[in-house]
Amino acid sequence: MQKLKPVVLGVALVALLALPLTAAIPTGKPEESGVSSDRLRRISELMQRQIEARNFSGAVTLVARHGRIVHHEAHGLMDLEAKKPMQKDAIFRIMSMTKPIVGSAVLMMMEEGKVRLNDPVSRFIPEFRDLKVAVAMPAAAGRGGPPPAAGGRGGAPPAPQFYTVPADRQITVRDLLTHTSGLTSGTMSNGAARGLGAKPNETLADYLPRLGNVPLEFQPGTRWAYSAADGFDVLSRIVEVASGMPINRFLQQRLFDPLGMKDTTYIPPNGNLRLAKLYSRTADGLRPQNDPGFMNGVYFSGGGGLFSTAEDYVQFGQMLLNEGQLNGKRILSPRAVEMMRSMYASDTLPGRPRGEGYGLSVRVVVDPVARNTFLSAGSYGWSGLFGTHFWVDPKEKVVGVLMAQTSPQGVREDYENVVTQAIVGLPTATGTN
Repeated sequence: MQKLKPVVLGVALVALLALPLTAAIPTGKPEESGVSSDRLRRISELMQRQIEARNFSGAVTLVARHGRIVHHEAHGLMDLEAKKPMQKDAIFRIMSMTKPIVGSAVLMMMEEGKVRLNDPVSRFIPEFRDLKVAVAMPAAAGRGGPPPAAGGRGGAPPAPQFYTVPADRQITVRDLLTHTSGLTSGTMSNGAARGLGAKPNETLADYLPRLGNVPLEFQPGTRWAYSAADGFDVLSRIVEVASGMPINRFLQQRLFDPLGMKDTTYIPPNGNLRLAKLYSRTADGLRPQNDPGFMNGVYFSGGGGLFSTAEDYVQFGQMLLNEGQLNGKRILSPRAVEMMRSMYASDTLPGRPRGEGYGLSVRVVVDPVARNTFLSAGSYGWSGLFGTHFWVDPKEKVVGVLMAQTSPQGVREDYENVVTQAIVGLPTATGTN
């Protein structure tokens, strides 16, 4: 056999290195996946109505079915002042859509026998061993009874007055994953935590032990209440302790690199021309908004610190739909994914809306009729504060992603519906992912 010349070998090597480590989900014709092209146009119409109503400046929408992307569009502007059109590869602050990614990391640690669902948090952060629970004082309880706890630090409105009692039990990993822990989950606990937040250059390990002095909002497991940041920050720290590496490096090595999520990061991509501008809705229209202070490249918030793109996030969603694997890369076992989407907090638990239970880091649709949406029973996913949203529908083999950068007003459910109504049949060709 004739030997290749060094120059030829060099060119081949460069070409090989230029290939992506993991191929992206392929694009296909909608009809081949049982989706109507005509009906998919309603997505653009919905987004345009939202833009004209000034609910957000622009958005990116992406839909995959049976392992093929059947819709991927950019709408509106990513910078109003510069009149810059939205790009399909725009980068977004995904906020609480960070949570299912951290939930997956916890499940990985469970698979390795390093974490259990019923583990007390104090196993990893000892300061959580002897937590108290806040009990609201009656309005007329100023003349007697237990003394009120201090509230209203820094000139902010005072928190409701309360006294504390011992927790019936320690909070667990399961409590945090399901938002049933009571950790900074309401007015009393958030008021008591005011002023304790992470300082510049502090990490998860620096800040989180201080939360051991903050009372829980309620007795663990007795209700559902959203822990917007701290609950999943604690879970991120648990992954760090269990794995022996920082959460940003863990996610990069164990999730982002294998799945080809090349733009997903905790490091603010300031100066990147693909970073969509953040806006808040005001009486005078959309106004530019600064990034949250914790997005500083040092504090890696599991509650909402990641940046990502629609194309990146659909890789994560497709991995879940594929029972834990994508493109030959096994991230989770099928059993772990089944546990994630199982209903750990029912829709009858105080705090949960009818028709929608809660799994391990994701909402779970248990009754589409009670929820008043088109999604199939068993669909699961989550959303972010600034207008990001995703879901996985195992019955219809669909992953839907919506990316925007303004807090939404009802568009999430409308988007789910216009995607689902476009599904009209079985696929004539399926993907290989």
